[in-house]
Amino acid sequence: MKRNDFSWMIGGVQGSGVDTSANIFARAAATGGLYVFGKREYYSNIKGEHSYFQVRVSKTPIRSHVDTVDMLATFEEETIFRHALEVRQEGAIIYDPDQDAKRLDQVPTVEADVRSTLNGELARAGLSADVRGILELARRRGVHIYPVPYNALLKEVGAKFGETSLSTLQRMLNVMAVAASFALVSYDENMVKEALKNWFRSKPKVVEMNVAAVAAAYEYMNQKFDGSFAYKLEPVKTSEVRLFVRGNSTVALAKELAGCRLQTYYPITPASDESEFLEGHAEILLDGSAAQESPQVAEVAALKQKGNIAVVQSEDEIAAVTMAIGGGLAGVRSSTSTSGPGFSLMAEGLGYAGMNEVPVVITLYSRGGPSTGLPTRHEQGDLRFALHAGHGEFPRLVLASGDLEESFYDTVRAFNYSEIYQTPVIHMVDKALANSDATQPKFDVNKVKIDRGLFVRGPVTDAVNGEIMRFAHTPNGVSPRPPLGTRGGVYWNTGDEHDVRGHISEDPTNRDLMMEKRMGKVDLADREIPMEERVNFFGPEEADITVVSWGSTKGAILDAMEWLKEDGITVNFVQIRLVHPFPTEYVKKVLSKSKKVVGIEMNYSGQLIGILRERTCIPVEQLVVKYNGRPMSCEEIYGAVKLISEGKAPKKLVLKHGA
Repeated sequence: MKRNDFSWMIGGVQGSGVDTSANIFARAAATGGLYVFGKREYYSNIKGEHSYFQVRVSKTPIRSHVDTVDMLATFEEETIFRHALEVRQEGAIIYDPDQDAKRLDQVPTVEADVRSTLNGELARAGLSADVRGILELARRRGVHIYPVPYNALLKEVGAKFGETSLSTLQRMLNVMAVAASFALVSYDENMVKEALKNWFRSKPKVVEMNVAAVAAAYEYMNQKFDGSFAYKLEPVKTSEVRLFVRGNSTVALAKELAGCRLQTYYPITPASDESEFLEGHAEILLDGSAAQESPQVAEVAALKQKGNIAVVQSEDEIAAVTMAIGGGLAGVRSSTSTSGPGFSLMAEGLGYAGMNEVPVVITLYSRGGPSTGLPTRHEQGDLRFALHAGHGEFPRLVLASGDLEESFYDTVRAFNYSEIYQTPVIHMVDKALANSDATQPKFDVNKVKIDRGLFVRGPVTDAVNGEIMRFAHTPNGVSPRPPLGTRGGVYWNTGDEHDVRGHISEDPTNRDLMMEKRMGKVDLADREIPMEERVNFFGPEEADITVVSWGSTKGAILDAMEWLKEDGITVNFVQIRLVHPFPTEYVKKVLSKSKKVVGIEMNYSGQLIGILRERTCIPVEQLVVKYNGRPMSCEEIYGAVKLISEGKAPKKLVLKHGA
């Protein structure tokens, strides 16, 4: 396996600026024309526990993270204890020599099993259980160690600005660690300063001091270690316009573009970040040249090219989903975002939307379960729940995105599907995607088309005795949808079974007709939605191995496929995006030609593969799964598929990497 990229990691106490430092590193690399993929890991508390951020950079496109760490940047002891032994041979660790004497038993946030494992390794090597010992063990494994006297350098910077408070100066520790990292790989110092200025652009004094800290770190590293590290990172000239975006902000941007004007939520990890982004960017500039399909056209005329999205934090998830349903009834494109425990509470509201044929989008950020589970960790355990949440039977569409680009365009599609078929759409965007950062070609807004379905925009003229036939039977099961308050008549919405006007009815004939009307919309979507929006196929028509998967495993699978090809192992990949209705005939056709089918999923039981068997009667006997809360890397998938190709893998291969 040959890697042509560089993997950098930084860690620290939550609240100490780890996220900021990683963003500055990634933006500096992106400023230099490099491709970037970042993975963020953190505990489910606000401050105190350990968090870390890995950034992978390359001259060529990358779509996933790797397990190997080429350089570890630290400014406190816990990151050294947790990650020093992940650094590859000939890799580098940057650390503060003031930490040398810190003992492992002095770090209470390190779990007992992690402490036990480290103590065992150090004891077998005859080394002390402190920072000095763990760094010596890494050195014996071929890792280069680079001590950086942060405090001495910070005092020098402070003297230039008349700042003597060490606590104030130490706020720049993370930036100094970033600068030391870039200096070690001879990266253009100006790129780092540019990223820094962009990040702190609203704080000119902070920018000035941090730029000085970058200069001090570069000067120290160049004088002390110039040329000592073999890897060099160089900018690349490019004319391509790229964005540097995070998963949940990508979804938020797409919601505004799609015409969503009401977002409800109750705080929950990792979904809250999306709503908070919308709260911070609530004012929308409307394009007067928008295509006629866009709801923005009417808004431009009424609001003089400025609009707003209303973002409401509700008292709980029950209120969040019912508020969003209320928005849908009123004719507003509405959505709510949540994660597994919150989605559990939304199940009754989901049924109400299904019964009343209300368009609403639920963005479901999968995380580790059950119960509170792993609040800030990754899992694809909610797929079956998304398909079946709510009692009884009612239509819903379930759409799962595989990367940031798909999550952008799929968000718009989710609103279109919801209004065309007048049904809830559950858009699944898992934690790994939500907290991934990546360089991305600029989204093409010209690809975005808005379809509001049979939406009644004016007064109703065909009411009978003042009553609108809201749920009228039509050839395809979809009725014209007048929003609440439409002139010309009234209709009723109730949680009970009802007739065409919305009046409660328990008549068996009416029940049959209404059930068939509602449920028939799934078959209609199955016939109408283009296959290219439902499933992706990658690789050659014929291959040694066919991989079937969904969601955020996409990037890691595609990266691993390139390495496997170099080893002479051909792989093709079927990525299911619209899970319900399932693309049954297409999948049957593809898998009928496959030599060996491998299911890859981030859950215990292989939920998608179980659904595939139900829909196609095709058994998939080889599973690769992971459920420890950390996303799959391309290295893990490469190793797993290689084992399978050699006939050395069990039928259920469980991946376990992750810190």
